[in-house]
Amino acid sequence: MSIFEESGLIKRCSQNPVLAAADAPYESSLVFNAGITKFNGKYVMVFRNDFGFYKGMYDNGNTTETGTNIGLAFSDNGIDWQVQPEPCFSMQGKDISRAYDPRLTVIDGRCYMCFAIDTRQGVRGGIAVTDDFKNFEVLSITAPDNRNMVLFPEKIGGNYIRLERPFPVYSHGGKENFDVWLGRSPDMRYWGDFECILNWDEVPFCNSKLGPAAPPVKTEKGWLTTFHAVWKQEEASLFGWEASWGKIYYGGLMLLDLEDPSKVLGVSKKPLISPVEKYEEEGFRGSVIFPGGMILEDDGEVKIYYGAADTVECLATASVDDLVKSCLE
Repeated sequence: MSIFEESGLIKRCSQNPVLAAADAPYESSLVFNAGITKFNGKYVMVFRNDFGFYKGMYDNGNTTETGTNIGLAFSDNGIDWQVQPEPCFSMQGKDISRAYDPRLTVIDGRCYMCFAIDTRQGVRGGIAVTDDFKNFEVLSITAPDNRNMVLFPEKIGGNYIRLERPFPVYSHGGKENFDVWLGRSPDMRYWGDFECILNWDEVPFCNSKLGPAAPPVKTEKGWLTTFHAVWKQEEASLFGWEASWGKIYYGGLMLLDLEDPSKVLGVSKKPLISPVEKYEEEGFRGSVIFPGGMILEDDGEVKIYYGAADTVECLATASVDDLVKSCLE
C-alpha cells in the first residue's frame, strides 16, 4: 500500500470547487488558501486573491498589474458563498509588497487573523484582530523567515498558543526540510518559549517541508489539527506554470495534548487529503492540497476547507471520531 494513498476518511463536496476566481466581483485570477471560521452566526471566509497572474504568464506578459489582496465571503451553510463587493485586507508600504494566506480563529468573541507578508527582508508572519472585517488592528509581526501561523481558539496555561513554520535554510544546509513549531504569548503581541513539535522526517509522506495548515479544533481526546507535507520529486514536471514544478502537497493530520499542545499524541500515517481530482492536480501549481480552515460541527461532522492547485478553494467533510482514531492508531 502506497504511503501517498489517501486515508479514505474524507468526502469531497459535490459542489467543489466551492469558490473560484469567477465568483469574485473584482479582478481575480486565483482564489485559494482561505481561512474559514464561524463568527456571529455565519460562516466567514477570508481568501487569498491573486490577480493578473494568469494573464501575465500566458499572454506574453501583456498585463500591467499583478498583485494580491484578501477577499471576504459569507455563507449560511458553509457551501454556498457570497463574496463581498471589495477585498477586506491588504498590506503595502515600506519594504512590504503584499499580505496573503489568511487563517481565522475566534478567541473570546473576537476574530483573529494570521497572515503572511512578503517584505524586502523576507517572509514574515502577522496577527491582526477584527470585530467587523472592515477594521483590522495588527498586533504583531514576526522576524523573517516565518509563515503558516495558526492560533489555538483559547488560552492554555495562561498563554495564547500558535503553531508556525520558520524556514531556516542555512540551518538545514540549503534544503527545504522545515518543521512545525509552537510558540506562546501572554498578550498576542510578544511571542517566545518556542518548541519544535513535529519534524519533517517523522511524516512518512514528506521528504521536504512541513508546516501548519488549519487552526486546531478541540476534541475530547486532544487538539485536532491539520498540517501540509511536501514530497519533492527532483526530475518531475507536474502541471503548473513552472516548467520544472515537482512538489506534491498533501494534507496531514495530528492530535495534540489538551493541556500541553507541544506534546504530539499521534500523527495519522496516511495523508488526510491527496491530490487526485482534476481541480487538485491541474492549476497554477499542480498537485497541491493546502488546508486552511477546519470547523467541528455540533453533530460531529468536520468541515475541512483547502486550497487546490493554488487556484481554487474546496471543501471536504469527515467524522471527528474517525479523524481522532486515525491519529491514535
